[in-house]
Amino acid sequence: MINITLPDGSIKQVESGTSAMDIAMGISEGLARNVLSASVNGEFWDANRAITTDSSLTLHTWNDKEGKSTFWHSSAHIMAEALESLYPGVKLGIGPAIDNGFYYDIDLGDRVLSSDELPKIEQKMKELASQKMSFDRKDISKKEAIAHFTEKGDEYKLELLESLEDGEITLYTQGNFTDLCKGPHIPSSGKIKAIKLLNIAGAYWRGDESRKQLTRIYGVSFPKQKELTAHLELLEEAKKRDHRKLGKEMELFTFSKKVGQGLPLWLPKGTALREKLENFLKKAQLKAGYLPVITPHIGNKDLYVTSGHYEKYGEDSFQPIKTPHIDEEFLLKPMNCPHHCEIFNSSPRSYKDLPIRYAEFGTVYRYEQSGELHGLTRVRCFTVDDAHIFCRPDQIVEEFTKVINLVLHVFKTFDFKDYVAQISLRDPNNKEKYIGSDENWDKAEKAIIDTAKQQGLETVVEYGEAAFYGPKLDFMVKDAIGREWQLGTIQVDYNLPERFELEYTGSDNKKHRPVMIHRAPFGSMERFVAVLIEHCGGNFPLWLSPEQFIILPISEKFHEYAEKVTQLLKNYDICGPIDKRAETTSRKIRDAEVSKIPYIIIVGGREENTEKITVRKHGGEDLGSISADQFIEIVKKEIRELIEFNN
Repeated sequence: MINITLPDGSIKQVESGTSAMDIAMGISEGLARNVLSASVNGEFWDANRAITTDSSLTLHTWNDKEGKSTFWHSSAHIMAEALESLYPGVKLGIGPAIDNGFYYDIDLGDRVLSSDELPKIEQKMKELASQKMSFDRKDISKKEAIAHFTEKGDEYKLELLESLEDGEITLYTQGNFTDLCKGPHIPSSGKIKAIKLLNIAGAYWRGDESRKQLTRIYGVSFPKQKELTAHLELLEEAKKRDHRKLGKEMELFTFSKKVGQGLPLWLPKGTALREKLENFLKKAQLKAGYLPVITPHIGNKDLYVTSGHYEKYGEDSFQPIKTPHIDEEFLLKPMNCPHHCEIFNSSPRSYKDLPIRYAEFGTVYRYEQSGELHGLTRVRCFTVDDAHIFCRPDQIVEEFTKVINLVLHVFKTFDFKDYVAQISLRDPNNKEKYIGSDENWDKAEKAIIDTAKQQGLETVVEYGEAAFYGPKLDFMVKDAIGREWQLGTIQVDYNLPERFELEYTGSDNKKHRPVMIHRAPFGSMERFVAVLIEHCGGNFPLWLSPEQFIILPISEKFHEYAEKVTQLLKNYDICGPIDKRAETTSRKIRDAEVSKIPYIIIVGGREENTEKITVRKHGGEDLGSISADQFIEIVKKEIRELIEFNN
């Protein structure tokens, strides 16, 4: 008999060789019907795989991310089988699950796959899934695996095998299809009831632009048709909210091939939006005792060698900038933290000086492959709302708590109500990815875990997601249509103070190392703006809107009156343009609605004669003819109520 420990701490004694599915069946038949995979001692397993030793067990269903991942990965295998059936000779790359579905990279030789062919592939997948095939796992030697895929002519699988060794190679077979895969998979293909192939894209093999471009087919699947229908409706809503589309329509930002990929150009309206965001956080930071600093956009290569960034990210960064001086090299800064360490080092520090909090909206530069770039959410140049707190060990919890409160203040202000705090720890099985001693890591991880618990945060733990120099508390936020984004982040770091030999004089008159807390409530300005646009569909709160009104004169002769109204509103920090185009008023109204300007003001002869304005809200609500003073009070009241509600 073996002991199986369940998540609630209870222990079940079962025969050696019992599977997770058997254990689920012993709990309830209904649970067993819903089980898709399991975690055994923290490892991701097939639900029907035999357990032979005392183990901890977690069952995964469609209701958790592990269950969905298993479901979608199995769906990718079904798609691969369909492709081999429909396109003999197709060569297969990889087919993983992703956040919302799956994809498979394939090589069709000279053939170009059209989106018109997706329904045919989709239908074949449904046919295969309905056969209720099992996914059978087989351990295999490297020699056998090489022989299998050589015979099949699968060059991409052979390349994947190069980095694998005996004892870590498994094949999965369902129906007439066998794939190199570590699993796990769902018990039966029959659980896949609804499938939709979404689009086709190009993808370089293994993300390497020097390699062949493969065809990537994206898809999604569900256990019920109604769930697929709801998902497709969500995708349509997401298209409407796409920040790239709205950013263009609202004239917030643009990109230029001549400037370069992934380098956003902020237009006047977008710049106004950014400045309002920055001013909001700067005000909160000054109140919380942060000191503004400014650092250069480049730094000597040795700075990043010292910090460890060059060792960890040098290959993925922009190439060093050489100067006329021999052997002198600079880098576009990938991080602000080394610069802030040197500011701390610029003068002697006493324990009485700590904590010291440096804040900077610092622009950093990182090379991203062109295929990874995506609007404002993945760029090569971005501005981090960075701050670094240098404190004594006895101040960590208090400072960490204050940062958490600042992050939550940001979320409340921008109406992000659904979030979870992710405790991102290092991978215990791959410690070479990180710098610093086990002792430092243990202290940093404990500080984050204890503080999050004290604050009553809903948390999840993710191993392998830490920064290379320390663990993190990442805030995962769901937007208005349920998509998850990583926004604010807080990190505890014992390692950079060591590498930069940071010191302060303690009360014992001896030298001590400070602890460093990294934090960014927005994350980056670019990503935050993108998420905010999609969260509110471009309908920014009135105080944040780059243009709070637009005045539409019904003809040129009322331009002067429009200017007079504009100037009056500007005196009260209410900003907006005048549309002086020679277009019809109805056309101007339509364009203002597309630009999502909160208030539309119409002026003509009647308004000029009565010294009033005609006002309508974005969306069509008519406020009628009112005085400019009345409009000012309406705007001030709306902004005041928004701020009071969110704070």
